[in-house]
Amino acid sequence: MIGFQLKRMLKSGWKSLWLHKLRSGLTTLGITFGVCSVIAMLAIGTGASEEAQEQIRRLGSQNIIIQSVKPPESQSATDTRSARLSEYGLTYKDELRIRDTVPGVVQTVPARRVRQNVYHESHRLDTDLVGTVPWYAEINNATLLRGRFISRVDMEQKAGVCVLGRKAAEVLFPLGDALGGTLLQGGLRFQVVGIVTAFQRGEFGGKKLTGDPNSEIYVPLTTMNLYYGPNTMYYAGGTTSAERVELHELTVQLDSRDRVRQAEAVITQMLRDGHSKEDYQIIVPLQLLIQAQRTKRIFSIVLGSIAAISLLVGGIGIMNITLATVMERTREIGIRRAMGAKRKHIIAQFLTETLLLALSGGLLGILLGVAAPMLVQKFAGMRTIVTFWSLMLAFGISAAVGVGFGIYPAYRAANMDPIEALRHE
Repeated sequence: MIGFQLKRMLKSGWKSLWLHKLRSGLTTLGITFGVCSVIAMLAIGTGASEEAQEQIRRLGSQNIIIQSVKPPESQSATDTRSARLSEYGLTYKDELRIRDTVPGVVQTVPARRVRQNVYHESHRLDTDLVGTVPWYAEINNATLLRGRFISRVDMEQKAGVCVLGRKAAEVLFPLGDALGGTLLQGGLRFQVVGIVTAFQRGEFGGKKLTGDPNSEIYVPLTTMNLYYGPNTMYYAGGTTSAERVELHELTVQLDSRDRVRQAEAVITQMLRDGHSKEDYQIIVPLQLLIQAQRTKRIFSIVLGSIAAISLLVGGIGIMNITLATVMERTREIGIRRAMGAKRKHIIAQFLTETLLLALSGGLLGILLGVAAPMLVQKFAGMRTIVTFWSLMLAFGISAAVGVGFGIYPAYRAANMDPIEALRHE
């Protein structure tokens, strides 16, 4: 019996809405675009947040990254034979103290950078030569595409071998296979033994990570120190300058995420005591990850709230049209009341119509809401993620809007005086 009545109300509601197709269609547009905007904005916000979080995760939630930073005016700069020597940054002593003193340290990954022009036949690349250790690729989540990475034997023999980042290989060997090729830097020769790729570094918490892993060239740290010595010379504008930086980067891997904050505090105090100036920066991916997750929640709430305003506008449109419909059907309401229809029947009928309007707009909005992020991802290159809960949230709100904004018109129709309604022209 209840199913028959529900079917009858739905049929009657569709028939009433179909009599005014254009008006009904325009009324649902507010809900349609509201639902679409909720889904699309949450998809864009979630995609951007997930991309940032993934980038932070790849840095390693159990890692602490320390980089040398050149002070604006180096107090240790001295003039030597017209060359200005600037000494700053991390040292091997820092690495040793951290490895032996900080609780929970599994291993440390030192790296030193030298900016040079590297050649292969007629192809040239201005990039960083990175002197590092065999476990650098594992700790920094670099993927080996071909060949191998630096080995312990390379370190012991101070071998003239190198591993190219993916972009560096494409520039220096555009037509051939880089593996086994030879690179020239000044009078030095390096044999290519591997090709790697890694995620693009960026800015985290206001601190920018140095280097582009895909454009860099990796060599054994012992080879770097043998070939280039402790100082790096630079020539610009007719002047010569020199830098002495033992280590440009030091990654500290811990045995547990629970030790990261404690280790950060110890390392910060240790570097503060061992350096006369702040010539380093400390980046803790775990803290950045927690902050990014918190920002994601706030971002989703803000975007969802802004988009929900469109649903509110759509609800007002439904109420407006429903009130106009009530006035147009005053005589019909009077006839139904005179034939025995109760107030609850009138309320149910008008609520059914508003609910049908809202749900129709909601379904169409979901289709557009799923399509819009795909178009954004394709043409704008932004990562978007449509989640199931965002679809349910948008659709649920559209249903709630239909019911909420239909209550007053339905109540007003049900409380009409049947006699006065019958007299209405």
